[in-house]
Amino acid sequence: MPEYDQPELPSREWTLYILECAGGRLYTGVTLDLEARYKAHASGRGARFTRSYPPERIVFTRRFVNRSEALKAEHAIKKMPAAGKRDMIRRAGNAEQPD
Repeated sequence: MPEYDQPELPSREWTLYILECAGGRLYTGVTLDLEARYKAHASGRGARFTRSYPPERIVFTRRFVNRSEALKAEHAIKKMPAAGKRDMIRRAGNAEQPD
């Protein structure tokens, strides 16, 4: 039986992100496309929370190899108090800003 090269599938890394929103509020989510997701939040189409409190900037990002791991991390962060999230953000200092 002949061997066939299988095309390499593109990497589908998930990004966990935290947005600083109006009034200093924080929003946590996961996405495959951070730039598109931020634009959706900024235009009022991202989530009910960000319609009420528009995002001002991305303050934290972390990449994961699969959705399951990203969602576990998102859940853990959402359980943290705001002060704990801000401390984690300060220590990481890794925010990306979309165009």
